[in-house]
Amino acid sequence: MFRSLNFSAGPSALPMDVLLQIRDEFFDFAGTGMSVLEVSHRSRPFMDFAQRTEQGLRHALGIPPAYQVLLLQGGSYMQFSQVPLNLLQQKKTADYIHTGLWSGQAAQAARQYGEVRIIASSKETGFDRVPYFDETYINPEAAYLHYTENETAHGVQFSVAPPTRVPLVCDACSSLLSKPLDIGAHGLIYASAQKNMGAAGVTVVVFDPDLLAQPLPGTPDLLDYAVQARKNSLLNTPATFSWYVLGLTVDWLNKSGGVSVIYEINKKKAVLLYEIIDESKGFYINRVLPDYRSINNIPFTLADPELESLFLEQAENNGLHGLKGHSATGGLRISLYNAVSLAAVQTLGEFMRQFQRTHG
Repeated sequence: MFRSLNFSAGPSALPMDVLLQIRDEFFDFAGTGMSVLEVSHRSRPFMDFAQRTEQGLRHALGIPPAYQVLLLQGGSYMQFSQVPLNLLQQKKTADYIHTGLWSGQAAQAARQYGEVRIIASSKETGFDRVPYFDETYINPEAAYLHYTENETAHGVQFSVAPPTRVPLVCDACSSLLSKPLDIGAHGLIYASAQKNMGAAGVTVVVFDPDLLAQPLPGTPDLLDYAVQARKNSLLNTPATFSWYVLGLTVDWLNKSGGVSVIYEINKKKAVLLYEIIDESKGFYINRVLPDYRSINNIPFTLADPELESLFLEQAENNGLHGLKGHSATGGLRISLYNAVSLAAVQTLGEFMRQFQRTHG
């Protein structure tokens, strides 16, 4: 069976083992004689599966026992509003670090609900780094400090969590489960599944319940973390198929050695491609400073922009898909999520070398 290689920023590649299990169980989920698309989300087989999925997440991420795990809908865009609705409380102000497109979107959404301070930004340098800052930049009265761990469009990533003296909120949509992350150092972490964790339609939210008080007036129950926690994320009918794929993907990850093992593979994939870019002598260009380069997303351009459409066309003809850059930044982009194998990256690397030999 021919399989294209998927380097898309999302929905992303899924592990072949997971795809095969979905196929094999499609008409009979957990012995019910029904597809998981048909079975009730309140049935015992699905509830048992949902509980195993949460336990798998807790194991993979090292989530502290007191922290709560929610599986919600709406993706990161929903969280851009849900975070301030639940956390601003009476303080009415929050601090944000601006490292690219998505942290900027998060800050803009939060401005609807209170004061937002950008305490550090790399906008002036074209989002080529994590900007310098220290704890003295942070407003001690801020309800929280928000950062985007990995910027998918600009390819900038934090090597460590920012130091803070207020609760730390992390948008980990494109990096959760792909590298170690100290959950206990954060008050809240959110990540949509369609990067490293499964199919689009479910968003993982992990938080310290001590962080919550009353949400802002007018917050709907569906957006109230405390209400969702009391209902075990089942206030409304969830995206059951997405929960199912998440559970299978987390199980695959744990059986494959866990986050620490996949992290080492992810680093090898990124190093391979950055070496090709750096050794191309300007034929391929990545503008992010080396210390801040993402292992999840590699945006790049060609010295001759006229060649970019040809690059995409020939890549697709060779079964290499999803390489077009984000519409906000242009250029090209390679996404290296967990299910993208080292062999797939090696195939892409050889294509890039051959393309340079032909057109350089």
